[in-house]
Amino acid sequence: MASRFTLTVNGKQRSIQADPDVPLLYVLRNDFELNSPKFGCGLSQCGSCSVLVEGKEMRSCAIPAARLAGKQIWTVEGLPALWSQKHKLKEGELHPVQQAWIDEQVPQCGYCQSGMMIQAVDLLSKNPSPTDAQIREGMNGHLCRCSTYAGIVRAVKRAAKTMA
Repeated sequence: MASRFTLTVNGKQRSIQADPDVPLLYVLRNDFELNSPKFGCGLSQCGSCSVLVEGKEMRSCAIPAARLAGKQIWTVEGLPALWSQKHKLKEGELHPVQQAWIDEQVPQCGYCQSGMMIQAVDLLSKNPSPTDAQIREGMNGHLCRCSTYAGIVRAVKRAAKTMA
């Protein structure tokens, strides 16, 4: 049975009529037309569907959307707005993690990359100057079939320097 609830996504409140058990991923993609979180495994194991909820990385494929009413949800599309809450950005400027991904030319197919960027933002919020080993450990659990892991480590280090 559908019910109405409100989600705060990328700084904007959005009301939706949906089954309370529908996964957040489906609401983000199908109802809000946000395409950065991807369906990968549906079991919270690959990280392609990752979003930030109250600043922490969460897998959106397995959490009911209604449980997140009243919480701040951020996707890759909203990272510039999230960063500009604390720092002044020029119009069209990217979050440092997004810019580092471009500068390091990380993506190959790109399917997993939004989840990787979300995890990097979470990691850098906890550890603003991680070592290579800490980056690898912090990104563990996010799968990339193209094996862009070395580029991801470089991008996280670049973003850390920019954000410092």
